[in-house]
Amino acid sequence: MRIGTYFKDNLYKLFVFIVCYVFNLLIFFAFKVETQVIISSTFLYIICFLLILLIPYFRKKKFYDNLLANIESLDKSYLVLETLSEPEFYEGKLLYQALYEINKSMNENVRLIEEHLKDFKEYIEMWIHEVKIPLSTLVLISNNHKNQFDKKTKLQLKRLEDYVDQVLYYARSENAEKDYLIKKIDLSKVIKNVGLKNMDDLLENKIDYIVENVDYKVLTDSKWLEFILGQIVNNSIKYRRNIDNSYIKIFIQDKKDKTTLIIEDNGIGIKESDLKQVFDKSFTGENGRNTNKSTGMGLFIAKNMCKKLGHKINIESIYNQYTRVYITFAKNKYYDVLK
Repeated sequence: MRIGTYFKDNLYKLFVFIVCYVFNLLIFFAFKVETQVIISSTFLYIICFLLILLIPYFRKKKFYDNLLANIESLDKSYLVLETLSEPEFYEGKLLYQALYEINKSMNENVRLIEEHLKDFKEYIEMWIHEVKIPLSTLVLISNNHKNQFDKKTKLQLKRLEDYVDQVLYYARSENAEKDYLIKKIDLSKVIKNVGLKNMDDLLENKIDYIVENVDYKVLTDSKWLEFILGQIVNNSIKYRRNIDNSYIKIFIQDKKDKTTLIIEDNGIGIKESDLKQVFDKSFTGENGRNTNKSTGMGLFIAKNMCKKLGHKINIESIYNQYTRVYITFAKNKYYDVLK
């Protein structure tokens, strides 16, 4: 609360003071009051005026300074009321009460919105599970009657299954902590499951699925890691190059404090201008625009889930040469002690 601004806001008081003082001087002159008395009363008049201005200023300054400082320091400014004590001056009480009512109304609206979102999320999850039953049946039928289903039909079924899984995991990602269990899992099993799930696409596109040195255990949730890895492998298949030696290579770099899973491919790569945005929601980049096959959600969900699981994920790529995705798992000594 700046004193200059405060005085500007109270200029009308100075105007009233001057008018009253001039009127008072006229009375003094009319009654021929001595000059010394006039000077003394003028001095007292000015002192009283300054006190009338400054006392309210200092009473209000602490409250308003705390209000502004707390708003600037909080990530969620609407919680500022929780950091304040109710002031003693009247205008402050009115503001405090108004903030309380606004906060109360906002909390009520947020609660209603959260309830609607929860109901919608539960409906989406239920709908997806219902859809997956006939979809899985169709996939099973297509695998058991290969002669009756052409490759295009199988491809569309696979894409549909992937998109349904993506919607399910995205719907769960906001409250993922209720859906995963952190424990030590074998990376080799997860990598094998991802390879088997994408086997038809790998064979169809003549992509070698190379797995080396992955017999390691890490702390994570196997179901979520399988989904994350599946999104990365799907991208590698989707953005392959038309060359004879296409491959997806998965291997481990193990260090004292961390284990890094690396997924490398020799596909079309990612342009440098797009690298910083590949994890952004709905970002497809130039590759996505050229192929018309990308939703831009897979890596966004993968990044979000890695963050919740406590893993780090990043990408490096050189256009038309390679792409490498790094998923880093921290080692937890406390787990080894307590298990």
